[in-house]
Amino acid sequence: MENKEAGTPPPIPSRERRLQPTLLLATLSAAFGSAFQYGYNLAVVNTPHKVFKSFYNETYFERHATFMDGKLMLLLWSCTVSMFPLGGLLGSLVVGLLVDSCGRKGTLLINNIFAIVPAILMGVSKVAKAFELVIFSRVVLGVCAGISYSALPMYLGELAPKNLRGLLGTMTEVFVIVGVFLAQIFSLQGILGNPEGWPVLLALTGVPALLQLLTLPFFPESPRYSLIQKGDEATARQALRRLRGHMDLEAEVEDMRVEARAERAEGHLSVLRLCALRSLRWQLLSIIVLMAGQQLSGINAINYYADTIYASAGVEAAHSQYVTVGSGMVNIVMTVTSAVLVERLGRRRLLLAGYGICGSACLALTVVLLFQNKVSELSYLGIICVFAYIAGHSTGPSPVPSVVRTEIFLQSSRRAAFMVDGAVHWLTNFIVGFLFPSIQEAIGAYSFIIFAGICLLTAVYIYMVIPETKGKTFVEINHIFAKRNRVKLAEEKKEETIDAGPPTPSPAKETSF
Repeated sequence: MENKEAGTPPPIPSRERRLQPTLLLATLSAAFGSAFQYGYNLAVVNTPHKVFKSFYNETYFERHATFMDGKLMLLLWSCTVSMFPLGGLLGSLVVGLLVDSCGRKGTLLINNIFAIVPAILMGVSKVAKAFELVIFSRVVLGVCAGISYSALPMYLGELAPKNLRGLLGTMTEVFVIVGVFLAQIFSLQGILGNPEGWPVLLALTGVPALLQLLTLPFFPESPRYSLIQKGDEATARQALRRLRGHMDLEAEVEDMRVEARAERAEGHLSVLRLCALRSLRWQLLSIIVLMAGQQLSGINAINYYADTIYASAGVEAAHSQYVTVGSGMVNIVMTVTSAVLVERLGRRRLLLAGYGICGSACLALTVVLLFQNKVSELSYLGIICVFAYIAGHSTGPSPVPSVVRTEIFLQSSRRAAFMVDGAVHWLTNFIVGFLFPSIQEAIGAYSFIIFAGICLLTAVYIYMVIPETKGKTFVEINHIFAKRNRVKLAEEKKEETIDAGPPTPSPAKETSF
């Protein structure tokens, strides 16, 4: 009884430490259908970009009997690339409404519409001789990715017991990287990255969505959503029995009840109220720093500049695609390693180590780019720096924020927090992609010093502010941040009122004032 009154649930049985088959299959179905297709679309247009530009030019010639000039081609291709993050920004703004009204699983299922329809449109774009279908489809796919990027970590984080939250939370990034890697493989000129195969290459994005539609309905909705937001404890218990594989659920159900009481005390938060609430100030600032640091630390710029670095090292243009595939393999290996280690080493260590490696690689890359013309051997060091940066980013900055952003908010504020989180992610993604070519042209190799500085500042913030969340319940994490925010939670105020006894009336002289 003392545990319940204090708001601290009893310890969860050790049987929950095992990854049950239902939980594993639900994770695979959700992550493959959402995160994989996000990663696939992130990379599928990069390697065979010359093939797509050729299609644009040929289509324009058939319509106007002349080829388009360089400025128009640049504009159309910039739209093709940049519409994806802009669509992602739009998706991140509507995801809050979807996850509240349709549930976490329901949102993922509905979201498949935004993957299957554009897959069909892109698949027929060559026959229809309409490059506009490709550009429009990239916007819709961006919306799909924006919804997936917020709804999927929310779903996986709420399915998992606390000791497996880190492992399952990193599955979002693991499957994104796998999607990127397979897109790089399929985009090779000898496979589908050629004038005949590119419509199939683009249309393949609908396959993961179709598989998710066929499998995910057989798995349960988030138990926390059912109990805390819908008030349906029977459905939550039924889902937990399937996910945990045993009947001893009281500890975890009580944990949800504590969170439900905390939510009733706080009320359901909108984005505006979340931004104004002092009790969530450091949590909100933390996800903004994590998401901005993830994108502004230079990962997209490294990918953008990689071909130039490979060329300076003497790698022929025809062979650079294979070096890109090699970097993709490094990405997968280190992301999977991070998923395995996140519950052993904790979130903070992986984040700090990752940003340390990224910052060091950026500084080394600056030196290489400045002096490679004088010392030819430094060119090969540039390739090592790119691989080291990718390894560092895959260790912490890429996978771990998906875990932390789920853990530092309770159910009542998670929806609004993920909307802010997604907006920051996609906006900074677009900014880097849009501005980096101009920055690189203006200051050259020194642009990577900026990224090294951002890595350092983000690491300092993580060290000073973000606590280790490994093995803690959502309510325990909320108590840690309450101390940093210098506020007392509703249940603490209630306990103080009870301990103090009935209030004594104040003198009339004071009350009249």
